[in-house]
Amino acid sequence: MTDLLDAARAGDEHAFGQLIEPWRGELHAHCYRMLGSNADAEDAVQETLLRAWSGLSGYEDRGSIRPWLYKIATNRCLTLIERRGRRSAEELEPYPDSRLAWTSSLTPEGELLALESVELAFVASLQHLSALQRAVLLLRDVLAFSAREVAEQLETSVAAVNSALQRARSVVSAVPSQQKALRALGESGERDLVRRYMAAWEARDVEAIVAMLAADAKYSMPPLPDWFEGRDAIRTFLLDGPLRSQWRFLPARANGQLAFGTYLLEGDRYVPGGLDVVVVRGTEIVEVVSYLEADFPAYGLPAELPR
Repeated sequence: MTDLLDAARAGDEHAFGQLIEPWRGELHAHCYRMLGSNADAEDAVQETLLRAWSGLSGYEDRGSIRPWLYKIATNRCLTLIERRGRRSAEELEPYPDSRLAWTSSLTPEGELLALESVELAFVASLQHLSALQRAVLLLRDVLAFSAREVAEQLETSVAAVNSALQRARSVVSAVPSQQKALRALGESGERDLVRRYMAAWEARDVEAIVAMLAADAKYSMPPLPDWFEGRDAIRTFLLDGPLRSQWRFLPARANGQLAFGTYLLEGDRYVPGGLDVVVVRGTEIVEVVSYLEADFPAYGLPAELPR
């Protein structure tokens, strides 16, 4: 690292790229957790790297550039949160699994933690925390920095870090793990659920769709504020609206969870109708979050389908 750092300080942009590349993926995920937006996370990472490049002369080499990068990124996110305010549930954006390739290099336990920390329910729970509590929780419990390191990064005291962490943990402790639910379902169970759900929608079979839902299932469509809870309410909604049209579904992944690219028939083609991110419990679907404005290519999905 020392040679790369010296070269980067001398103005070698390639060396700088090599220096920060191991951390780019996890930095992006961190900014997404902080901000709840893939696009905002990309902006925050780019700003972080620009500031790191321009500030290399003042960086004190302590063996790894990672803590310094996280200090810049976290404080950039805190500034954005202060300017924008808290993001509502309707404003949260899904996160492409293509962004999570870096997690495969972690230990099995580390990969599980990293994937759990980008699940929709966890990211949504973070929005109920103050900006400081959010940063402390992520730096301590997700990224495993010590209380002293976090205090240095946030320019506060260890006591303040510990206090914020205790309050933050009390808010997010009850969030269930979708990763564990999917692993319990197993690959064959997941394939069967995906197949049946797609077939039910494409056949416009409302009873088959509803039969896959838990009794307390929820259905929402960000950025719209409307949402529906329970089989009867969801059945009525589907019959009154979506199931009057013809659909095609393709499997996808987002936030480490099951997802579907949904395509609505318009004339001689199917156009994007929404990215449905699905939450399972056992063999049942307990929540569908249909993002109406998702960027399909970012999730490996075609922009349209032929009829």
